[in-house]
Amino acid sequence: MKEQSDGNLKLGMTLMMMIFFIMGFITNFNIALKDQVQATFNLSNFMANLVNGVFFFAYFVFSFACGKVIKKVGYKMGVILGLLAIGLGSFLFFPAVAIPSYGFFLVAVFVMATGVVFLQTAANPYVAALGKEETASSRLNLVQALNSLATTAAPFIVGILVLTPAAIAMGPKAVQVPFLIIGSVVVLIAFFIFLMRLPELIGKDETGERKSVWKRHHVLLGALAIFFYVGAEVGISTAIVPYLKQTGMLIGEAAKLAAMYWGGAMIGRFLGSINLSEMESRKKILYSVMVVILAFFVGWFVTGSQVKEGVFVFEPSISKGLIFMVIAIVNYAAMSLSKGKTNIALGVFGMVAAILVFSATVLGADTGIWALLSIGFFNSIMFPNIFSLGVKDLEKSEMPMASGIINTMIVGGAVIPVLMGWLTDSVSVRAALFLPLIAYLYIVFFALKGSKIR
Repeated sequence: MKEQSDGNLKLGMTLMMMIFFIMGFITNFNIALKDQVQATFNLSNFMANLVNGVFFFAYFVFSFACGKVIKKVGYKMGVILGLLAIGLGSFLFFPAVAIPSYGFFLVAVFVMATGVVFLQTAANPYVAALGKEETASSRLNLVQALNSLATTAAPFIVGILVLTPAAIAMGPKAVQVPFLIIGSVVVLIAFFIFLMRLPELIGKDETGERKSVWKRHHVLLGALAIFFYVGAEVGISTAIVPYLKQTGMLIGEAAKLAAMYWGGAMIGRFLGSINLSEMESRKKILYSVMVVILAFFVGWFVTGSQVKEGVFVFEPSISKGLIFMVIAIVNYAAMSLSKGKTNIALGVFGMVAAILVFSATVLGADTGIWALLSIGFFNSIMFPNIFSLGVKDLEKSEMPMASGIINTMIVGGAVIPVLMGWLTDSVSVRAALFLPLIAYLYIVFFALKGSKIR
């Protein structure tokens, strides 16, 4: 690590922030398309959730293999391979939609997801290794904040451009051009990365003392925590629209509120990056205040923006912006209880998320939706904190394999939302929310107990 110049490490972090933005946008663009796909192919909630199921199943199939490949070819080539796979998957959407074929559509989703798996497996350990182990959580929260910026934008873009009545009437053809643009952009980025010189933090096939990562209990328990976290996060995002439909809200309007869920995660991750860092207290408070003010504008803008008959219309709601800002203040207060300790912050946020999920199951839809949307704030630091706790005390040569194991369990995003879709169809959306409740309780266990097991 000392051999790397500060400028080289900054270049690596800048690239990773861009990569995390791409991962977030693509992941949530697919998640947000669930309602467009459901309307187009006339699917049940269970069948429509297969879009998410197939996307996250790729993690189960390829994460472990990606860890081995990255250890052979290095982080840089792992990122390039991931971008090229995303490009290929994006281009496959054009014939899938032209046919149209739901099966082919799912194949395109799977290919694109394989590329995201490569990026995820390479990017997380790379960021964790770009500096001190003590501040790995802060760096991961920073890049995850950029990821959340993209996840906030994706459903918002889908809501105002793809889920309008006119776009739904077009059927799946409404998504052809967006995916062609995505494919072209990521292939171009892959080309530029190929030309760049980036810091290599491990050798391409580093040898030396080989330790079995499978004997690291905190890695395995962390992988299970990732399973529950991703499953809960994605499951709740897919439950927001069915939950709001109880009030008679249109799909497009409900999708825009879903963007607030991801916007909360973005705000929370910026706060996490600040408060879990080593910067002085005065700066932490100053930057946190700035992020809380940003929360007001996120809530204000997202809820007030829409497209009517092809024209962008902004009808701001100050009250919703204020509600969003108050939730951000509560989020900051909860984070302050951790006193900068990664595991305590994770435990506090897991417990708050569990309480909010339970509240959404017993409150009326008009009030309960704010409990659901607030969970985004408390999901914010979970992935980076779980990951940093899961790889703590590992050798650099162990990181790619550990990352592969942990990322394999992102398959939770395939399992839990599909089960929630089945429960929504057979019982109710409120019954389905008990699955994320169980997930968050396990995360509390991992934070306070499981992460310390060696």
